[in-house]
Amino acid sequence: MNLVETRGLCKDYGAFRALDRISLAFGDGELVSIVGPNGAGKTTFVNLLTGLLLPSSGIIHFKGRNVVGLPPVVLAGLGMARAFQLVQIFPRLTVAETIAAAVISRQGKQWRFLSSAAGDRDLAARVHEVAEVFGLQDRLQTPSRLLSQGEKKLLDVASAFALKPEVILLDEPTSGVSTAEKHAVMTTLIAAAKAAGVKSIILVEHDMDLVAAYSQRIVALCEGKLLADLPPAAFFADPVMVEAVVGRRRGH
Repeated sequence: MNLVETRGLCKDYGAFRALDRISLAFGDGELVSIVGPNGAGKTTFVNLLTGLLLPSSGIIHFKGRNVVGLPPVVLAGLGMARAFQLVQIFPRLTVAETIAAAVISRQGKQWRFLSSAAGDRDLAARVHEVAEVFGLQDRLQTPSRLLSQGEKKLLDVASAFALKPEVILLDEPTSGVSTAEKHAVMTTLIAAAKAAGVKSIILVEHDMDLVAAYSQRIVALCEGKLLADLPPAAFFADPVMVEAVVGRRRGH
């Protein structure tokens, strides 16, 4: 059974169709990269999968269940999570507090319990476990705003991993990260996914070197339509395909 499947997925904004009849399936053990030029519909697609947007038509199945209309917090409880970018939202939180916030949200608790949760041994153990997987165990008391850009990206992803997802969706997790750090971030991310039991990663990424290095499949979108769904070797062997995807300024 596919973990995630879309059938005829469309998203309209008035007369403009941002996503046009996208049918895709994502299975166990896959890292699938979503690529495409500016306006391709990549982020729209991820926003639909994670409940941030409602489709105009079409179906989204997660583990065999139609999840259209379910909000992100419910989807996270079912096992589909997306990086929160909590570092940008709450820059004054420490690394430990940022991870704890995600753990608490999964437990169905309220934000008002965050201060009293410091004495919660289960919570503390989970925070340390997640931090160690991402190499952040020595930075737990550091305010997130003081982290390097690479560390901030890892913390963003760590907050999503704290939800114990089966499927995780990542929208350009290496954006703003130096070229030297990008592969370190991806290597850590993939190792963390294996350690955490994540079954599938859906990655929106513009860096074609990363896409080539880490993907099992490449899904190319262009002007809201599905252009290709190919293994990396076949994708990069087609110069017309590569030009269609990277020949224009990148974007969403």
